[in-house]
Amino acid sequence: MHNIAILGASGYTGAELIRLIAGHSSMQIKALGANSKAGQPLGAVFPHLRHLDLPPLVTMDQIDFSGIDLCFCALPHKTSQEVIAALPKDLKIVDLSADFRLRDPAEYERWYGNPHAALEQQKEAVYGLTEFYREEIRSARLVAGTGCNAATGQFALRPLIEAGVIDLDEIILDLKCAVSGAGRALKENLLHAELSEGYHPYAIGGTHRHLGEFDQEFSAIAGREVKVQFTPHLIPANRGILATIYVKGDAQVIHKTLEKAYLDEPFIEVIPMGEVPSTRHTRGSNFCHIGVAADRIAGRAIVTAALDNLTKGSSGQALQNANLMLNIAETEGLMMAPLFP
Repeated sequence: MHNIAILGASGYTGAELIRLIAGHSSMQIKALGANSKAGQPLGAVFPHLRHLDLPPLVTMDQIDFSGIDLCFCALPHKTSQEVIAALPKDLKIVDLSADFRLRDPAEYERWYGNPHAALEQQKEAVYGLTEFYREEIRSARLVAGTGCNAATGQFALRPLIEAGVIDLDEIILDLKCAVSGAGRALKENLLHAELSEGYHPYAIGGTHRHLGEFDQEFSAIAGREVKVQFTPHLIPANRGILATIYVKGDAQVIHKTLEKAYLDEPFIEVIPMGEVPSTRHTRGSNFCHIGVAADRIAGRAIVTAALDNLTKGSSGQALQNANLMLNIAETEGLMMAPLFP
């Protein structure tokens, strides 16, 4: 049994980690850090978890890490790097923030607006897209979880870029993300009256921070610069991401390439040709569904991908990585079926 700490336990991804680990056979939660909610029982912050026997929420400086095997950091960007720099050097860490995703510190400063404050830790971080960095993750001390939007787009596109079956200069990524992707903090644009009964694009024109991950990963695979057109949209839903990707290539070849790439992957489902995925079919699960359809214009295809932003896009991915780091079966605690309806 491995002892686990969660920092940032009062946020959405922290709560999702607790929900998942509660059904894990080889992990037990020993510490829950949440500075703003310190002193409260978890059930007071998240009533849906009140049935669990868990330690109370405490400030991070109250946690004794000497008996902790792995720590999840579900903290805001910038805060996470400062906290992780001060943690014990032999502690295994899975970070859910953006602070260690970009390998180049200059790129981090470009996209996030401040210099990196933990350069030594940044050098050792392994990018946490499990299906593509599995062996590096097994031996890592620090794993950087991907952005939820970045994960969705990469699951659909990485095998196609690697196989050379699409035009690298003709990629348009249109993505819809549920409101929980913006976190739990109070924000005017996330009030019910501001968000419901409509949806809108944001960070248009290439300003979304997850583009840093797309640029880094796609260019590394292709061996040349790859820049996708990417527009995210905020939708009035609690969970889910749906990506619709327009590419130039043969739809049948694209579908077969994805099927082959994910044949043995437990969490990636390539659905039959012409069918389309839906966020309602991945909700609350660690699965990603990918579909392919031919466009009416010859030589063009539409690739779609759906996943739950809090699970496969964040906390589920984090647990998948932690399983590898602790030499536990990768699927442990993660094979629950999606919630439907």
